[in-house]
Amino acid sequence: MPDTDKNNREEFELIRWIQRQAGMSDHLSLGIGDDCAIQTQFADQDLLTSTDLLIEGIHFKREWTSMFNLGRKSAAVNISDIAAMGGTPQSLFLGLGRPKEINDKEIEAFISGFLSEIKTHGAALAGGDTCASPGPLMISVTAQGTVATGDAICRQGASYGDAIYVSGYLGDSALALSLLQKGQRPDRYLRERFHTPSPRVILGQKLSKRQLATSMLDVSDGLLADLGHILVASKVGAELDLAQIPLSKSFQSALKEDAALIDLALAGGEDYELVFTSPLKDLDKQINLDHAVTRIGIVSQTPGLRIRQVNGEIYQCQRGGFDHFA
Repeated sequence: MPDTDKNNREEFELIRWIQRQAGMSDHLSLGIGDDCAIQTQFADQDLLTSTDLLIEGIHFKREWTSMFNLGRKSAAVNISDIAAMGGTPQSLFLGLGRPKEINDKEIEAFISGFLSEIKTHGAALAGGDTCASPGPLMISVTAQGTVATGDAICRQGASYGDAIYVSGYLGDSALALSLLQKGQRPDRYLRERFHTPSPRVILGQKLSKRQLATSMLDVSDGLLADLGHILVASKVGAELDLAQIPLSKSFQSALKEDAALIDLALAGGEDYELVFTSPLKDLDKQINLDHAVTRIGIVSQTPGLRIRQVNGEIYQCQRGGFDHFA
């Protein structure tokens, strides 16, 4: 059937183009081109699978980002779920609901960004689907990875007395979003943290292989919300030290102008760092993890989550974590 739009390929021609760009990977017996991909499995490994939706107007705005960076982020936020279990990313499946106004060059840029990100982590695009969308751009990603049998770090393993750690810095992505919503331009560092987050795959793998963490999640909905998931699943409480929340230089600079911005670091979301618990109280100092981690609190027997200020008083965060249905 001939194209009705000279700027755009027909669906199956586009799929064949994506197939050529994606190529194959050693762990795939069969990739793009059939009803299912075929992935080789081993008796000593568990298969991890996660899926996520990104919808224009809710998760992103095209006027704020390039299609290449949107492709990268779409892959990264899903790979982050594999990292949070201590796994190795292998296969990703991509579904696109494409509005008519998005042309082939924009789709090609998106796919290039998506492939760039997954190849950084040794993963492959193994399949997916495309269809027309009468509304916004819709992106569906399923990510699969592997972890040694029994080594996956889940959210329900925290115990009384465990130290609480977080990787990297918190609040940068939320601060960038806040500035964009006000019509301001974040600095380059903040823009990168918002548009192209880096999933902590290597850190997650080290924690898993050496069984250094008792529970773990990636910080996608905000530190308080995601740590809260761990506490509920593990049936414990926690106390955080507000002064120990790790903040970048860009965030610290903004905080000097507005002290209330600390709530973005606590509950802003989309950091894609790892929050985890460990019986080791000096993990941040004694073990080389190739990525900075900060001890921010301790697991307690008393239910609930408390944030302690330097003066000993409890700090009340005025924000909640991100909830699609709130």
